Amino acid sequence: MGKINLAITGCMGRMGQQLIKSVIKDKSTRLVALTENRSINKEINGIKPELNTEKALGKANVIIDFTIPKCTLEVLKIATKLKKKVVIGTTGFTKKEENLIKKFSKRIPILKAGNMSLGINLLMYLTEITSASLGSNYLSKVFEVHHKHKKDHPSGTALMLGKGIAVGKNKDFYKMIGKKYLNKKKFPYGRKINFNSIRKGEIVGEHEVTFSSGKEIITLNHEAFDRALYSEGAITAAKWLINKKPGLYSMRNLLNFK
Repeated sequence: MGKINLAITGCMGRMGQQLIKSVIKDKSTRLVALTENRSINKEINGIKPELNTEKALGKANVIIDFTIPKCTLEVLKIATKLKKKVVIGTTGFTKKEENLIKKFSKRIPILKAGNMSLGINLLMYLTEITSASLGSNYLSKVFEVHHKHKKDHPSGTALMLGKGIAVGKNKDFYKMIGKKYLNKKKFPYGRKINFNSIRKGEIVGEHEVTFSSGKEIITLNHEAFDRALYSEGAITAAKWLINKKPGLYSMRNLLNFK
């Protein structure tokens, strides 16, 4: 098989820029299109960024999207019409938007992950197992730290971990969501899952899940030091998705976690 042609949306963003670097280094993929939601009057690696159109995205086998929910849904409309595969790293979707993504996935293959890191996806798997094993006598909460430029909170990864807690308890995650704190030094446990987000400096990403019975605390955590971790994971996802049928996939499918 020849090289996989990739389009990167949100090319001027932090992840977009990191993805460009990683694709250039990857020998089995080729960068064929870059898009943004505004006009960019310069070339990047010999490619002039375009708006999200059928013409721009039609050049790719797989589209990698790290943007904002509104933009992602626009990209999915175009991708569905063109029968293109999409890797979604965007976070911050509402329940309604999540349902729209599920509808799109009935027509095209979509791999969606709040985090493309192997370590984070292993952490989520362990979170589910821990939650299921400990039962209702343990309260849980999720803590995360990211760079000051990150707009959404809690992070998509923090919400993934919260969902892992709910899945372990066999409960509806959206009914389990508790309070969402921002930049608090301390935050409490609750019957629901509370989240605390810190935004400071240039921190790549830290996530921590804790379970407490009042007599002991169990902590699961992960710390990322290089954004290439996420971009390389997204490229791996694009390669994996290339031969897949329509459906909504996750990194868990890629990693073959049960």
